[in-house]
Amino acid sequence: MLRVLTLLAATALASCTPSAPPSEPAATRAAVVTAQQSLPAPRRFSGRPALRTPVQPNGQLARDFMALTFQLETGRALPVFTRFEGPVTVAVEGNAPTSLTRDLDDLLTRLRREAGIDISRAGRGEAASITITALPRATLQAEVPGAACFVVPRVSGWRDYLGKRTGPAIDWTTLRQRTRASIFLPSDVSAQEIRDCLHEELAQALGPLNDLYRLPHSVFNDDNIHVVLTDYDMTLLRATYDPALRSGMTQQSVAKILPQILARVNPKGRTADRAPILPSGTAWTSAIRAALSPAGSDRTRLAAAQNAVTLAESAGWRDNRLPSAHLALGRAALPLDGDLAIDALLTAGSGFRDLYGDGIHAAHAAQQLAAFALTTGQPDGTLRIVDRAIPAADDAQNPSVLATLLLLRAEAMDLQGNPSDAARTRREGLAWGRTAWGDSALMRRDAEIRSLAPGA
Repeated sequence: MLRVLTLLAATALASCTPSAPPSEPAATRAAVVTAQQSLPAPRRFSGRPALRTPVQPNGQLARDFMALTFQLETGRALPVFTRFEGPVTVAVEGNAPTSLTRDLDDLLTRLRREAGIDISRAGRGEAASITITALPRATLQAEVPGAACFVVPRVSGWRDYLGKRTGPAIDWTTLRQRTRASIFLPSDVSAQEIRDCLHEELAQALGPLNDLYRLPHSVFNDDNIHVVLTDYDMTLLRATYDPALRSGMTQQSVAKILPQILARVNPKGRTADRAPILPSGTAWTSAIRAALSPAGSDRTRLAAAQNAVTLAESAGWRDNRLPSAHLALGRAALPLDGDLAIDALLTAGSGFRDLYGDGIHAAHAAQQLAAFALTTGQPDGTLRIVDRAIPAADDAQNPSVLATLLLLRAEAMDLQGNPSDAARTRREGLAWGRTAWGDSALMRRDAEIRSLAPGA
């Protein structure tokens, strides 16, 4: 049982943090190459996600917009509203993987269509508004330890950043208008991790710079539930680039005209306002971050997750933060207390379903619950869980959740004595897994999931 919990804990941690550089024992290199040659072609998502987020009342959307736009994640206030004025151009430097190029073009198309932003690739020799630099992870983290990816203002590329990184130029609070920005992301990670970074960092280069845990349908939330820009995010960006706004406006000036802007960009949101959602507070935010962090010990994460649940319950929250805390507790408890983990995951799953139905939130909990069902020899139960969650992972364009669910589904089919369907499902899971984790990590992940079945 301890081995099973350890494997599940590794899966949980990988699902909410940047992947570690792959390690491949030399003795298995030939076997890995052979396995890769027989893998199906990688699958990828493109275009607008099928997932549709609930319409937000404009009163709440206005509060979200102000909190995201006039404050940094560190809590520092931004004195004025800033954005790019005029057409925005994007260039890529460094050894960019093919997946980055495809995903960038898809994202620029979405930003034009859904957010109404005049954004395109920079022409040859043109100084770009936003420069995307792809670097080896080790190079990136040598300068910014622990960073998966990040964006800075007034910089055009890596060399320019190295020359300015200790000065005031890259301080967002000193901006009055955005004219240049650079995004730095790793080049030697999976296609999904690159895409996740691209969506979040390009959105922040263009618009809001803050993250809020109380936002259930947004990438502007460090919970990593959503990995691509949602309808909600596109509405925020459309409001950010509304003609009525301009760089340099004060918080009071923006707040005064924001209701008219939101009435245009979110007409279905012209409904009765609801009570403001209370801020998360530094204590809960610190607890949930520690619970989700790969740093620290298993017991440190567990204690932080338990604290996050206690704080959410004491605050009387009935929004996404309560089941999110239970999900973090379930993941943190996996290597230490199986009964606690199952109870927390069940609570998280039911809480998410009460709020959002069988959506991507519930699918995150379903991965772990399906794995538990598989380890106890319940293929029918495993299939019920994964078949309920797979559509949400597909609609949200999340390859890692989708691949995990499909590989679990294949193992359950094998246990039912259905090898042909299991083989087809496994190949589909492997195709998505190549995008989610990369080939070397996929070999390990597939082996881990296969080992969960009784008798493996």
